Amino acid sequence: MTPCIVGWAHSPFGKLEDQDIETLFGRVARAAVDDAGIAPADLDAAFVGVFNAGFSKQDFFASLLLQHLPELRFKPTTRYENACATGSAAIHGALDFLRAGRGRFALVVGAEKMTATPTAQVGDNLLAASHRRTEGEIPAGFAGVFGRIAETYFQRHGDQSDALAAIAAKNHRNGVANPYAQMRRDFGFDFCRTESEKNPFVARPLKRTDCSLVSDGAAALILTDEDTARGMAKAVRFRAAVHATDFMPIASRDVIRFEGARAAWAGALETAGLKLSDLSFVETHDCFTIAELIEYEAMGLTPEGQGARAALEGWTAKDGRLPVNPSGGLKSKGHPIGATGVSMHAMAAMQLTGGAGDMQLPKADLAGVFNMGGAAVANYCSILERVG
Repeated sequence: MTPCIVGWAHSPFGKLEDQDIETLFGRVARAAVDDAGIAPADLDAAFVGVFNAGFSKQDFFASLLLQHLPELRFKPTTRYENACATGSAAIHGALDFLRAGRGRFALVVGAEKMTATPTAQVGDNLLAASHRRTEGEIPAGFAGVFGRIAETYFQRHGDQSDALAAIAAKNHRNGVANPYAQMRRDFGFDFCRTESEKNPFVARPLKRTDCSLVSDGAAALILTDEDTARGMAKAVRFRAAVHATDFMPIASRDVIRFEGARAAWAGALETAGLKLSDLSFVETHDCFTIAELIEYEAMGLTPEGQGARAALEGWTAKDGRLPVNPSGGLKSKGHPIGATGVSMHAMAAMQLTGGAGDMQLPKADLAGVFNMGGAAVANYCSILERVG
């Protein structure tokens, strides 16, 4: 049984007026059902991705969906959390449910309300996705963790500040075309490369333009089996969905190799029977520009230590050999933690079905989606293709 995505919904990302997670659910839950062309009563289960970790005093989010879809009453609804890969964890819960034959239609909703939290508290909340015992005192919070990763990478492979600026500029340029993106502005390479009052260092060598945005937002998917999907208006098949977990403490591994990401990508491509060059595009987890750079190497686009080539030589531009983050990625689109993995799959599905609007690529047959929790700790890779 091969699961498929047959409907989706996506809120804008950014500083939203929504009061809490419950109201964010309301933006997307029923809209995804309507997009799939089914009735709410057709849903057999729901899978909710919310990180929280202190962003809200409310927790135990799963049943809050019933405020917007009362038809889910007495049906299984479960909350998932796996750091910045929380949304993909919820998707995997739905995939397992369908593959087990426990139901026909599953709803996945990911959401986060972050902007109402003071900046210092945001940083501390995000540190919950790192090993507090050994990393809790790193300055600048989670950005500081990735600043150390960037420093280590530079020490081993040379200063790659130009490549990081190229990645930031690419993703901001792509995000201009994304109606859901938080930051729809093309800053250009020079702005991203230069330290300034508007682009200060956050955690050297990472500047503000190297860091994803604090965001509110929600996204939702409807999943079903392929036989059912073939009779619906649109369908995107999971050729592969692989999850690989690595050690949490960065001292326990060679952190700049992203070995968990390598394992997830290798497993997904093997399961799908594909090579990376078969893919039309990739949506990857650019929580920080150094993450996208190392992910080029982890997916096999470049040899180890040469990820900068892909950025500087335009390989990952929309007209390059493998477009990466045509949506603008987390860098431009925003990063409401629980919503991110769901959003990435929705953006890929839009491309594959020709519904990406101004973001649409001329060729979009096969997509790779890589969503990461922590510093390459929870690694999820999906290979998606259009049905029919």
